[in-house]
Amino acid sequence: CFLLFEMGQQVVFNADDVNISVKECIEGVIGGTDYNQSKVNQWTAGIVENSLTHLVKQGRPFKYIVNCSIMQKSGAGLHTANSCFWDTATDGSCTVRWENRTMYCVVSVFAVAL
Repeated sequence: CFLLFEMGQQVVFNADDVNISVKECIEGVIGGTDYNQSKVNQWTAGIVENSLTHLVKQGRPFKYIVNCSIMQKSGAGLHTANSCFWDTATDGSCTVRWENRTMYCVVSVFAVAL
């Protein structure tokens, strides 16, 4: 993951700050709660909305895409992959993996410079 910083006039996506912000959003929405199937839709919506709000408030010239998956811990495998065709000098992505004792949460953020 990267950080957000400016190179002259050009703004570059760098995801260390994004990683921290998304983890805070996840903690704020599901924190120490146990997995509950009836809450997953609400949790995923809250995580992507809060993450997107935090990103937009930074005022950077990016279009953002935020994706969230929550899976109950059951011993099953979970594999995810992302691929992007874009300007690697300005655009970027960050995948955040979070877990507690009952579930996994994976959030992917994509930022495309305007």
